[in-house]
Amino acid sequence: MTLALRAVPLDRSVTVRVPATTANLGPGFDTLGLALSLYDELTVTVRAEPGVFVNVIGVGAGEVPTDDSNLVITALRYALGVHGYDLPNLDVVARNAIPHGRGLGSSGAAIVAGIMAAKGLLEGLVEIDSDALLSMATELEGHPDNVAPALFGGLTIAWTTDAGPQHKKLMVHRGVSPLICVPEATMSTKLARSLRPESVPHEDAIFNVSRSALLIAALIQSPELLLAATEDRLHQSYRAAAMPGTDTLIGTLRSHGLAAVVSGAGPSILVLCSDPAQRLEAASVVSADTATPWLNLMLAVDFKGATVNSHPVEALARPKATTSPAS
Repeated sequence: MTLALRAVPLDRSVTVRVPATTANLGPGFDTLGLALSLYDELTVTVRAEPGVFVNVIGVGAGEVPTDDSNLVITALRYALGVHGYDLPNLDVVARNAIPHGRGLGSSGAAIVAGIMAAKGLLEGLVEIDSDALLSMATELEGHPDNVAPALFGGLTIAWTTDAGPQHKKLMVHRGVSPLICVPEATMSTKLARSLRPESVPHEDAIFNVSRSALLIAALIQSPELLLAATEDRLHQSYRAAAMPGTDTLIGTLRSHGLAAVVSGAGPSILVLCSDPAQRLEAASVVSADTATPWLNLMLAVDFKGATVNSHPVEALARPKATTSPAS
């Protein structure tokens, strides 16, 4: 016997803000992630009239679905269902700034946005804690390295146990200055993952373990070690042929002493600079690459993570409360 799902009360409205993320950071494959100061914003309002209507503004407008097949709505429906509630009729406005298919966590951000919207819509009815948020997001995304920093902000270490996905949030040294270089081309995460071998040499595994440990120290305490700490032998070289422009520019940046790596599955590049002056130097090197046009984004590390504001429908411009998942 299937129990009937409860209805979300009418006239509830929430606004969700989710940061972009960059995963792997070189050697920390499927483990390390960093939240960045570039955001998708979502306003979700429960309506009486039938249907789910999504208005996409910015990135993805005219491309992504605007009905209940939208990934945000899929995540929202899932999170509500887990807690015994049905998907209500909705008006949704999605203001997107995170590039799609560029290795900046756009799918993870959409999933987190939907789950955080469910948290806000069920405020006062169901308490959804940080463990539940991460568990649901990982179930939908498949791995926690992007959704953990999107949820909690900062630098996150993510791992899985028999009890489910876990995370640890760390604060980044104030000198660390990320530069994201975004090309016009896109890259399928599924394709990028398919290019990895099933096994790697023992010495390569040891190499990455040492660099991952060093990278944590570099990011939280010693940014001068970032170049050595971002070396990798597990995934970037295997994907290089699929994004030659990315591979070439990373080589150029690293030859200038700059800690450049593939951002997530690519093809964007993350340059972890030790201070703002070095970031300007990195941007200059990228601008000199005339073979491929790159958009340079000088971003800060986002330390807050995803937030949700609950507000009366009649006062959308006056949010009354902000909650974010516990660290």
